[in-house]
Amino acid sequence: MRKSLLLYLFVFTALLAVYIYVSGQSMLKSKEEKIEQLQEDLALAEQKVESLSSDAEGQQESFSLVTNEEALSYLENRGLDPSDVIEKVESELISRNKADADNDLVPYEGMDGHFRINKIKLLNQKWILASFTDGTYWGDLFLTYEIGEDGNLEITTKEALLYTPN
Repeated sequence: MRKSLLLYLFVFTALLAVYIYVSGQSMLKSKEEKIEQLQEDLALAEQKVESLSSDAEGQQESFSLVTNEEALSYLENRGLDPSDVIEKVESELISRNKADADNDLVPYEGMDGHFRINKIKLLNQKWILASFTDGTYWGDLFLTYEIGEDGNLEITTKEALLYTPN
């Protein structure tokens, strides 16, 4: 009786070991397949992100004086160096930021300080986008500029947008 009990116990243990081994192998195989599928999905997602970011960079650079061939040609035909124009316009806008007053191109009065222009983007030989802030409130400006024959720079605010706080 004792021998048959030990034999049954041995057979049961062997069957249990085989079941655990087979079950573990199938679970391992399914997890490896899932990992491979996730790696493929990740590679596709990375390619898509890279594609979208390169498209976004292209879109962002498409509206810039630096990449606008027609605007560059216009400035060069007038005898102006585009890099000098960019520097002149940016320094003029920033120089209008005063310590004790709002920038005169911003048509709003600062609420938590004085409005100052902090970001500038020249779109072409005539248009500028700029951001302004007083530290709490912020907005955007659409400006035009003209460089006269005598080299004087005239900047005019066409539109302004002040964002409401959330």
